[in-house]
Amino acid sequence: MADLTHFDGKGDAHMVDVSDKDITSREAIATGHIKMLPETLEFITEGKVKKGDVLSVARLAGIMGAKRTADLIPLCHPLPITKVAVEFTADPDLAGVHVTATVKTTGKTGVEMEALTAVSTALLTVYDMLKAVEKSMEIGGIRVLRKSGGKSGLYEAS
Repeated sequence: MADLTHFDGKGDAHMVDVSDKDITSREAIATGHIKMLPETLEFITEGKVKKGDVLSVARLAGIMGAKRTADLIPLCHPLPITKVAVEFTADPDLAGVHVTATVKTTGKTGVEMEALTAVSTALLTVYDMLKAVEKSMEIGGIRVLRKSGGKSGLYEAS
């Protein structure tokens, strides 16, 4: 296993020094889902939610989450994000919704945390908007699907 870069020689947490890293184009794609009762999914797909368009609000929340990642995750570097895209797919077989977030930057460190935060924030927003209808919804499967750029190159989940 690789060294844990967020700890110094004494074992204290620190922000990784990226000063000597090359500036490269970087992209990360993350995914996750929220399971719910079929009747709750119907509220989304048929636009029955009084608070508004659930997925439009969740998309904006995901974008905002990606942009605020360094404020939420203590050792993340603030990054000049160049793109955030959040896409949803209603899935009757899951009885829920899948979300995928793509985040891009040109910089010295990757955007995996920003993509994961976008997914998490979007899913939490779906929950928030539907909790009056169903409190038993389940969020899961949050993971990085793909990342590219930087010294470690391409990663694709199996």
